[in-house]
Amino acid sequence: MSSGTNSEIQAIFHNNEAAEAFMISQFGKSESFDINMKYIHVHNMDVFTININGLIDSQNYTRLLTAMQPTAVYERNKFPTGSAQPKSKDKADFQDELEDKENMQAYEKKETIQAEADYFFESFPFFAWELQTSKDKLLTAVMSGQVAFITPSGIAFTADLRSYPGRNPEEPDNEKVIRGSRDGFTENIIQNTGLIRRRIRDVSLRFELHQETVRSQMDVAIIYLKNVVNEEHLNFIRERLKEIKHDGLTMADKSLEEWLIKQGFHPLPFVRYSERPDIVAAHILEGHIAIMVDTSPSIIIVPITFFHHLQHAEEYRQAPAIGTIVHALRFLGVFLSFFLLPLWFLMIKHPEYVPSFMDFIGINKKTSVPLLLQILVADIGIEFLRLAAIHTPTPLSTAMGLIAGIIIGQIAIDVGLFSAEVVLYTAVSAIFTFAIPSYELSVSIKIFRIILLLLTAAFGVNGFFIGIFAIIWYMASLRPMRVPYLWPLIPFYPVAFAHVLIRYPMTHDSPRPFIVGAKDRRRS
Repeated sequence: MSSGTNSEIQAIFHNNEAAEAFMISQFGKSESFDINMKYIHVHNMDVFTININGLIDSQNYTRLLTAMQPTAVYERNKFPTGSAQPKSKDKADFQDELEDKENMQAYEKKETIQAEADYFFESFPFFAWELQTSKDKLLTAVMSGQVAFITPSGIAFTADLRSYPGRNPEEPDNEKVIRGSRDGFTENIIQNTGLIRRRIRDVSLRFELHQETVRSQMDVAIIYLKNVVNEEHLNFIRERLKEIKHDGLTMADKSLEEWLIKQGFHPLPFVRYSERPDIVAAHILEGHIAIMVDTSPSIIIVPITFFHHLQHAEEYRQAPAIGTIVHALRFLGVFLSFFLLPLWFLMIKHPEYVPSFMDFIGINKKTSVPLLLQILVADIGIEFLRLAAIHTPTPLSTAMGLIAGIIIGQIAIDVGLFSAEVVLYTAVSAIFTFAIPSYELSVSIKIFRIILLLLTAAFGVNGFFIGIFAIIWYMASLRPMRVPYLWPLIPFYPVAFAHVLIRYPMTHDSPRPFIVGAKDRRRS
């Protein structure tokens, strides 16, 4: 290390024995089997090390230790007794300035620290190391999986030998495509970073790391393009991260979302989740901000609108005409999922509004159970089926679905609990709900559907249309991150709304969305 960087070298412990005592005071002595504290040699220097076994790459660490074993002859600065031997070639030039003993001892201490640092840099056969400047930062580094080395004079270094337990990238179950990549995010933040870097090879791509909460010190990365991102949105995220005063993010990205957006009891999703690197990369290039949380396989995308939840990668893996048709079908599915059951109920209760060519809509076989109760029980029953499928082991889930969906449904019709029409329309509404790409939005649609159904049952035609107006007004009033939730429908931007409805060819010169506030809206 050059003399110009001498001021950067400082010892945070009196010596490595003091470092050992400090670590024992924090982690306890032999209280946790995975905490590894040992003295090793960096060639001829005695060094205290500490690491967490389950978070490091044991094979590479073993190779590193093997390469640092003491040697009989080591030509660079030798430390035969384990303590540094200060350089003294230029001490005479400063002898006049060091008049008292304390200044001399301080100078010698500084010289010893510099000599140890030089020796460590020259002898340490690894590239990913960092000098630690405080005990708190050192503890955080160790708990995140890095290996700490403390020299005899108390200088602390950390080597990034992390290897978090986890699975290999694989296609996420809820975002499958017929054509396209089969990789997906995992619970490893380092691995997820590489999946995005592989798709955006731009020097302006930033992964801004934060460590949040008091106890868990969870790694959170804000991902954006520096020359594109809206600084107001970026500062909003940074300020919200600073406000987090909590002991841990137990549910990872979902816990973080509630701190960032402060959604409260709003049922609609205000962020988009994705487990696909190609989707996240596409949003980053558009000017959105992605937020990655360690231990979570999904990434948060902000700011978003209602229509972002209706996008799917498959539409952009097909020809523009096919993608537009698929997109239109998805919009139709959302519309029918919301309106079908309440509208059918309204027509049953008011047959005078039913045209003659739609006489089949009525109920052929009456039951003693009120129609509204039938619909509610059937709709909620489908939710119970979904919950049961989640908690049922995979080999048994198919059998469970057959038993519940066919046998129980048919028997319920035969005994007169449900009419066949109720089961039919409830099942069709459920199918339309499953066509929504965003699980969070699909749950919200179900809630709004039940509210509209209850208003229709209570107030008839007036309740049906008042319910529709109230729900649209509620959605239009939402402005998460100061972005209109129904943009570009409300407020209406014709050109932008056309891009929402139509899957334009990639050669079409489409600017970045207005709502992201990008510094440069041009993309080509």
